[in-house]
Amino acid sequence: MEEIVEESEVVVIGAGQAGLSSAYFLRRFGYAPVVLDAADGPGGAWRHRSPSLTMEKVHGIFDLPGVRRPPGGGDGGRPAAEVVPGYYAAYEREVGLDVLRPARVGAVRRGPGERLVVESDAGVWAARAVVNATGTWTRPYWPYYPGRGSFAGRQLHYAWYRGPEEFAGRRVVVAGGGASAMHVLSEVAGVAAATTWVTRRPPVLEEEFFSEEARRAAVAKVEERVRAGFPPQSVVSVTGLRYSVALREALAKGALERLPMFDRMVAGGVAWDDGGFVAADTIVWATGFRSALDHLAPLRLREPQGGIRVDGTRVVREPRLQLVGYGPSASTIGANRAGREAARNVRDHLTARSSRPAA
Repeated sequence: MEEIVEESEVVVIGAGQAGLSSAYFLRRFGYAPVVLDAADGPGGAWRHRSPSLTMEKVHGIFDLPGVRRPPGGGDGGRPAAEVVPGYYAAYEREVGLDVLRPARVGAVRRGPGERLVVESDAGVWAARAVVNATGTWTRPYWPYYPGRGSFAGRQLHYAWYRGPEEFAGRRVVVAGGGASAMHVLSEVAGVAAATTWVTRRPPVLEEEFFSEEARRAAVAKVEERVRAGFPPQSVVSVTGLRYSVALREALAKGALERLPMFDRMVAGGVAWDDGGFVAADTIVWATGFRSALDHLAPLRLREPQGGIRVDGTRVVREPRLQLVGYGPSASTIGANRAGREAARNVRDHLTARSSRPAA
């Protein structure tokens, strides 16, 4: 049976903050985007976060464009995995976004008639422009260290962390220098028999207040890398660690005595080449995520430096494609701005193509 291909001016892949923001501005510009989301319900990556991550521990949630979150409301002690998806669901209803889910996109290819073909398990669309907003949550990063297979204990990535209870009496090593590591350490310390924090670089602790000037500087540094075709670097490597609620809790529990990253793993723990050793039966890899872009592989967008070169949100090798939630827009700080920019780029591209004289 021949596959049915539907036509659309714009397809948005992903309905997290960046995807919803893009869809909102596209509608403001007069388009009716098809919005595809792989999840079973609203909320993006937030619906998968640990129940122990409460709103007071979250570093900041930015309002989606056009609809503010209810002020206050006593949400500080509620799980972010409930509050944020609830807000996103209400947003979709109020704005009138009809998100098709679950719709998992397997590939985006160049098609006939200057269109990009978006193949999903919910259908196939031929679009004049595509906004990709698939984020990072589905691609947890596990760094390789010698002896990983010989470690006799349990290893898990932060993506599967669900609270401190299961670590009672365990000897836990937490690897990573970002907000995720702070979340784990703030909860596991005092429950586990012992905690050890390891990072590749000494952490830089900054005041909790993050000025507008500092935000612009952080975004500019990440933009510089992706504009040159390098893979995006982690946000914390640019901004430093803020004195958040989680960090202060970890500090109060004495859990922030940082050690350099171990050199190898052994059956009973982790070891350093200088003879150092820490006994452990659990390692939590709070080592971040990589962009979930495998479905874009048929477009061959990678630069020799390993990344995808973008100018703002526009992919240099494929101007019909916008990347949001990538590089400087991978945080809540930049996602709304990126959604607006992507929508403008789509409008400008489609307007320019429509105004070309017929061949």
